[in-house]
Amino acid sequence: MAPNRNPRVSWRDAPEGTSSFAILCIDLDAPTDATDVNREGVTVPASLPRAEFTHWVLVDIPGSAASLGEGSDSDGVTPKGKPVGPTSHGVRGVNDYTSWFADDPEMAGVYGGYDGPCPPWNDERVHRYRFTVRALDATSIGVSGPFTAADACAAMYGHILAEASVTGTFTLNPALGATDDD
Repeated sequence: MAPNRNPRVSWRDAPEGTSSFAILCIDLDAPTDATDVNREGVTVPASLPRAEFTHWVLVDIPGSAASLGEGSDSDGVTPKGKPVGPTSHGVRGVNDYTSWFADDPEMAGVYGGYDGPCPPWNDERVHRYRFTVRALDATSIGVSGPFTAADACAAMYGHILAEASVTGTFTLNPALGATDDD
């Protein structure tokens, strides 16, 4: 199991008028039905419909910033989740582990900030993870409490000066190997 450490994310050439940044990390290939997830003897078929799963919501990153260091928002698994709200490097929203662990008494809680990829080990699909940095013309987008990626995106509407994304792939399924198409 990986250490659940957020990767270093850096950016440059922010447009004139940038007052803050936001970072989102979304799994583009989360199964829509968890019935067969991580069950011996079955696989999660590649043909199963997929949905987005939010791994990271961080907004109101100071406009003077040009990076967020590795491990600065998460450096380990935190049962029941890291707190949402203000940090020294931005404001954490909730990620989708909040709903994923809702029925697990040992892990249920509100998961703020970054929690990393952990796709089903029996998934027939390699998962794609899109990291997006947005330059915003507002120091704060005005969200607080347990806000979601959708809440943050709605609050950013009309304030986005520029954005850039990078997509990486990951699987825990030993039967799958990365290909040039991933």
